[in-house]
Amino acid sequence: MKTFMANSKTVDRKWYLVDATNIPLGRLASQVASILRGKTKTDFTPNVDNGDFVIVVNCDKVGITGKKLTDKMYYRHSLYPGGLKETALKDLMVDRSDFVIREAVKGMLPKTRLGRQQLKKLKLYIGAEHDNEAQKPVKIELVGGRN
Repeated sequence: MKTFMANSKTVDRKWYLVDATNIPLGRLASQVASILRGKTKTDFTPNVDNGDFVIVVNCDKVGITGKKLTDKMYYRHSLYPGGLKETALKDLMVDRSDFVIREAVKGMLPKTRLGRQQLKKLKLYIGAEHDNEAQKPVKIELVGGRN
């Protein structure tokens, strides 16, 4: 019996809808990254992008535990001397909550061309409405949500 290895011709992609309301950021990111990589499928192959598409709605209502709202900082640099900028998680959740989730998921994917390709299958929306109704996404409940 031969071992099955997935390739780009044998991939069957599905669309999933996730509601991020009251789910802790790390749990949401790790489970979404697992779906994007295809680790939830039986034909997982590490060097092939056989993951599914994920739509995350209500990004602004994701759960943040502990003192992360005030203590966690996001850094960027302008490449000029003294150009280090820092932004608190609290400020980013008000303006760009989808950026926070995208960065958390990005950190859990491979740092290669394959990881960048897998990240493109993540669709983030701040409100409850999304533009992907035509794909007929299946709503899934992630493990570890808080009530």
